[in-house]
Amino acid sequence: MNTARLWLSLQRSGWVLMLVLGLSRPVCGEDLLSIYQQALVSAPELKAAGLKVAVGEAQKGEAFGQMLPQVNGVANWSGNDFHQGNFGQTYNGTRYYVSLTQSLMDFAKYWEWQRSREQQRQFDAEQLTAQQSLLFEVVKRYFLILDAEEQLGFIKTEKQSTEIYQQQINKLFAKQMTKITEVYEVEARLDQIKADEIEAESLLLTARQSLMELTNSASGELRHLREAIEYKELDGKLEDWLEVAKSENPTLSAHHSAVQAAQNDVAVRKAKHLPVVDLQLYYYDTDTGYQSVRTNHMQTQVAALNVNVPIFSGGVLSEAVSESQSKLAIVKEENEAKLRALIKETSEAYTLSNANAKRIAAAHRAVSSAAKSREAMQSGFNYGVKTIREVLEAQQAELKAKRDLARAKYNYIINRVRFLRAIGTISEDNLLEINHWLEG
Repeated sequence: MNTARLWLSLQRSGWVLMLVLGLSRPVCGEDLLSIYQQALVSAPELKAAGLKVAVGEAQKGEAFGQMLPQVNGVANWSGNDFHQGNFGQTYNGTRYYVSLTQSLMDFAKYWEWQRSREQQRQFDAEQLTAQQSLLFEVVKRYFLILDAEEQLGFIKTEKQSTEIYQQQINKLFAKQMTKITEVYEVEARLDQIKADEIEAESLLLTARQSLMELTNSASGELRHLREAIEYKELDGKLEDWLEVAKSENPTLSAHHSAVQAAQNDVAVRKAKHLPVVDLQLYYYDTDTGYQSVRTNHMQTQVAALNVNVPIFSGGVLSEAVSESQSKLAIVKEENEAKLRALIKETSEAYTLSNANAKRIAAAHRAVSSAAKSREAMQSGFNYGVKTIREVLEAQQAELKAKRDLARAKYNYIINRVRFLRAIGTISEDNLLEINHWLEG
């Protein structure tokens, strides 16, 4: 009877401690939005994508400007001192001219403008990809920290409880009320828990460093998930979502534009074989002649239609066409690879998100069953029909069920956001929605 009472005291103290440790965590702290704002300020990939958009806009304007009138002017003032034999002349001379050239038919310039427009669309899509990727990475790394913290918390809880078991089992052994093998059982389990604790601490440190990479600053305490959250499965069929991804995913849109730009580049190279027609207007005014000899004031006005027909360039143009066609083939293959990767990514995120929703429901039942099993094992041990190993295993099983439940919740959120990124619809509104799931 004394043994049963001792163990009853042990069980109550150990599991009350576990309950306190499991529930005591900070409510105040940084939330998802504050972390996202920090990441926005310091995200180099997003800034680089914005600069590429600016480059694309400049290139498009440059290409369009090539099709507009080109006006050039030159002015010259000279002081001339001319001597030939006994003849000499000193005077100031002037010379200036203005020319205007307008392309009437230059297909290479037209297709270069089209290529620059597609490249601009590509850069715009890549900027949107960078924005959506940042949203996903903030959510993923935020909840990986929460997961690592919670996993470490469960291990610490088990460690505290097992240390109490160790103290009590040693007292029982000192009174010759238990076997030495049970002392060894508790010691072995405690050593394993300490090893798990070291690994969990390393994972938490790695998760925090990963978030620091986005924000460029160390984050403080993060807000945890509230309990009252409904984890729903995704609506709709996967096939329908795949069609949405193909039309909305910005990464795929960027590659479509890259293919179109490469096709236009082929057209640019082929157009180099075609005649070029320009209209030229030319005005020339001078009072200085050949070898700086003063002449009568002359004015010249010219209106010309210039036709430039490429005949032979040593094979340069043909090789340029071949090069651009090979680049087009490469871009098409890369686009196909991106399409397949997108289908895989969307399918995995859809499947895992729904699986996590089901797993959460099952994990709740597993936690309840494991708790009942642990209580039964403790009761059995009180009456001498169960060993300390069975009690420790039941405790371990219950904490594992709780760890699995916590991880399933975080994986659900990560895979849901991963799915939204894959189909190309993720936005700050999704971030706001998830942020409302946090304590605070």
